Amino acid sequence: MMKRKPTIDDVAREAGVTKGTVSHVFNGHRPISETTRQRVIDTAAKLGWVPNSSARALAAKRCNAIGIVLARDPQVLHSDMFFSVFLSGVESVLVKSEVALVLQMVSDRQAEARAYRSMYQGRVDGFIVLDLTYSDWRIDLLRELEASVVLVQSSNDNQAPDFSSVWVDDRAPMRTLVRTLKTRGHHRVAHISGPLRYVHSNERVISYLDETGTDEFLREGNFTAESGLKLTRELLSLEQPPTAIIYSNDVMAIAGLSYAQSIGMSIPEDLSIAGFDDDPISVHLNPPMTSVSTNAYERGQLAAEQLLAVIQGGTPQSIEVQRPKVRWRKSTEGTMLD
Repeated sequence: MMKRKPTIDDVAREAGVTKGTVSHVFNGHRPISETTRQRVIDTAAKLGWVPNSSARALAAKRCNAIGIVLARDPQVLHSDMFFSVFLSGVESVLVKSEVALVLQMVSDRQAEARAYRSMYQGRVDGFIVLDLTYSDWRIDLLRELEASVVLVQSSNDNQAPDFSSVWVDDRAPMRTLVRTLKTRGHHRVAHISGPLRYVHSNERVISYLDETGTDEFLREGNFTAESGLKLTRELLSLEQPPTAIIYSNDVMAIAGLSYAQSIGMSIPEDLSIAGFDDDPISVHLNPPMTSVSTNAYERGQLAAEQLLAVIQGGTPQSIEVQRPKVRWRKSTEGTMLD
């Protein structure tokens, strides 16, 4: 009876590691500890397993492109400055190395998974991953693909220490906004967040709740102008409405400011307003609007630099972006006396 040839699964099981680790030992895509590397090599020799040469050659081939898959409403991308500024930061790095950026929009989770799989089959060398959720399902998928990855995060609580990450402290600017508004006499500060499935939306909400101690004036938006207007109308219809509203992006904030003015409210005398992302138009509004500069350009640069380094075999790193800064303007200058 002919003896079955050993497989990579046999090596992984015998060595007590994942199939991906065995692959990394032999193709050199990621650093592996010397102890683990030697154990895998010894196990492969013991079982008589040899990696397929054509597979190794394919693994070493470079596409000279990186990918970003976005499961976002195109309407958000059309109006939200964060993405265009972030992508500009990415491109500023890629152009120096003549590396292309492949961007794909998807409508649902199934399409997103298909996009990652198809893009990594000879179209891109790795991925920048945005909009992380808690226990993000994409991490396991990208491990399965053995892809080079950089995660763009909102805290240093890295779900995947085996991947590089670029992170920013999203709690600090919210803390600064709420505390400063309180010192100016605001006792009812509202927050219109982004979708709470995103870690960065939750990070801001956690800080908001820590500072206000109540969710009475918390509303979940979706980053569109429509949600900003709708939820501002709802908040201002309360018997005791908020005297200040913090929005999770400038698109919602501008819609809220416009609505408040349309019903005769004066900004900031009747209502203080602040946003996030520091859209260039914010300074040209009447009144100029307070907003948080989230360093989207720098995040894009760092993410691209880290991904190119990982693709070349660099060690995964976790890098903090310069802390976001509140740009104080006239939309929050008023003092409330209520």
